[in-house]
Amino acid sequence: MRITLDIRKSVEQNAADYFERAKKAKKKAEGARKAVLLAQERLRVLEEQNALGVQQAVDDALVADAARRAKAARKREWYEKLRWFQSSDGFLCIGGRDASTNELVVKKHADAGDVVFHTDMAGSPFVVVKAGGKEVPQSTLAEAAQFCGVYCRAWKLGMAAIEVFYVEPSQLSKEPNPGEYLPKGAFMVRGSVKYLNPQLEICIGRLPDGRVMAASKTAVVHHCGRGYMVIQGNDKASDVGKRLAKLLDADLDDIIAVLPPGGVKLGREATPERRPA
Repeated sequence: MRITLDIRKSVEQNAADYFERAKKAKKKAEGARKAVLLAQERLRVLEEQNALGVQQAVDDALVADAARRAKAARKREWYEKLRWFQSSDGFLCIGGRDASTNELVVKKHADAGDVVFHTDMAGSPFVVVKAGGKEVPQSTLAEAAQFCGVYCRAWKLGMAAIEVFYVEPSQLSKEPNPGEYLPKGAFMVRGSVKYLNPQLEICIGRLPDGRVMAASKTAVVHHCGRGYMVIQGNDKASDVGKRLAKLLDADLDDIIAVLPPGGVKLGREATPERRPA
């Protein structure tokens, strides 16, 4: 080890200089050691956070996979290929998605005692309340009328409400008037009809078995516990669908499938009304 001395200074002064240099070197070494320890601690925290992030991603993937498996394993009901909902009174209500399913709903599934809803607007769905031999209450009639109105062109046209009529299945016929033609999914209506004038809004909720149901607020709150209102607007169905899927912890495709055709907007949350004590 070579030591350089300053000949202008005494031995004691040179020793004092080296002592000061040693102290500074020691401080630098201590600072470097602390910096290394701090860097190691930060690295450890980052590794833990990364591990947690990876685990969370794995957990999310497992949950999503389990949901997909449960959906695939669940037996689909015959009416799920149609538009459908359960009324707040427990009546199954089914509707057509297009001309073919309109034809199917009326010809195959409209039985004596059921109630059939439609509008005077071309392309409207036929909606059937399955009575099951029971008298259909006014509350279910109102819910079915709103359901029918929401999925007709009135929504896309921005109409706030629309007249919806209802008849017995026996009043529908595939025999046109002389000189007229009935396209697929269309029926002649014979006899008198009754009208309702529902507001055009829909509520979307998630049933306990994971299925998504769109219907009147009363029906969704009754069967799902809560839901979210969807009203006419200028938002994309995909954007509203993503928000609803997150809020309801539901499948996005199932949400998109029940949104009305046209511009939409996410409204307020629908929950059971509190009764005064």
